[in-house]
Amino acid sequence: MAETAIDYGAVFKALPGMVALLTPELVYADVNEEFARVSGRSREQLIGKYLFDVFPDNPNDSAATGMRNLEASLYRVLATGERDTMALQRYDVEDPERPGEWQKRYWSPVNAPLFGPDGKVVLILHRVEEVTELIRARAGSPEGRGSRARVLEAELYTRARELQELNERLRQAHSREREVALALQDAMLPAPRQVRNHPAAVRYRPAVGALNVCGDWYDLVDLVGGDRIGVAVGDVVGHGLAAAGVMGQLRSALSAASRVGAGPAQALDVLGRYAHVIDGAESATAVTTFIDCDRHVITYSSAGHPPPVLVHPDGRTEFLDQATDTPLDARPDPIPRPQAETTFQRGATLVLYTDGLIERRTEDIYTGLDRLAEALRKHRDQDPETLADTVLTELLPPGGATDDTALIIVRL
Repeated sequence: MAETAIDYGAVFKALPGMVALLTPELVYADVNEEFARVSGRSREQLIGKYLFDVFPDNPNDSAATGMRNLEASLYRVLATGERDTMALQRYDVEDPERPGEWQKRYWSPVNAPLFGPDGKVVLILHRVEEVTELIRARAGSPEGRGSRARVLEAELYTRARELQELNERLRQAHSREREVALALQDAMLPAPRQVRNHPAAVRYRPAVGALNVCGDWYDLVDLVGGDRIGVAVGDVVGHGLAAAGVMGQLRSALSAASRVGAGPAQALDVLGRYAHVIDGAESATAVTTFIDCDRHVITYSSAGHPPPVLVHPDGRTEFLDQATDTPLDARPDPIPRPQAETTFQRGATLVLYTDGLIERRTEDIYTGLDRLAEALRKHRDQDPETLADTVLTELLPPGGATDDTALIIVRL
């Protein structure tokens, strides 16, 4: 049977509820027929107009907060890329046929983001249900409205206002926690543009809905004895400040162990013993590489982590997967971990990452690994900064990943 083309413009206009599309500047881009009908405004009075020019607060009500609450909700959607469901709002509307007369109206709004190809919010879907008649129905007919009806309406509105205020306090607390988290992240995860004479790029992407800080980490260190550097990434289960605190402890411990250890396996041995005494380090993973740029040799070891990728100048990709062992705290009495070596030529690229870059719930992990290898091979001539952005663009979903992602690229 032939596939029927769907006219989504016609579908939008015919939706039974009130729906509008707003630009990031809060200008009406489109409205459906129900929105125009219930609001009492024509499409010409809405399209291209600033939302609050069309629907300002009632100037006769000094306690009106509908406009401020709606504006805050819309800007939250733009800032977070997440849906925002508002509490019941009283938002009076001026009678279009009687200028200066305002109608008491109650609304239940939901605001949701629409993303562009680059993952940024390009439109806000503003869906609103008018519940004025519902409130009136609860109180009986207009003739029968008495003290009980007014008490019911006042109680309903008061509860909605209390919910709005509670949500605002929670958002403020979340904002303060986020500021602390970002400061913690900046302190623990610096962004070096090179290590010794080798250009490097790092990227850090929290999961969608996370606090903008997570348990993924990376590290680059100078090693003693010639032109030697250490590059590592790790992954702590969880998000937020608790995971970030554990991440900071493990990163610092591995950084110190790498500077004194005989090799990456020994560094991970030390880190594994340390992980056993840290609450929250359960199932943490890490991989570390020691790069000898004088001998052109990479020595590596992995504690349950996805394998690094070495991209040779000719485009060949090599997964460093010959020394993979269990996660850091898997054994009550740790035993020496394996390590392996590989060689490289000048101009090769080493890439370390966490599983948020390659894992998808509906795919086999090898599909993600193949996708990563192909992207690195195809764009291997890009400088590390450009290559890091390209890899994230090609591998992460437009709306963001459901797991945290750390990525580090070093040109050897």
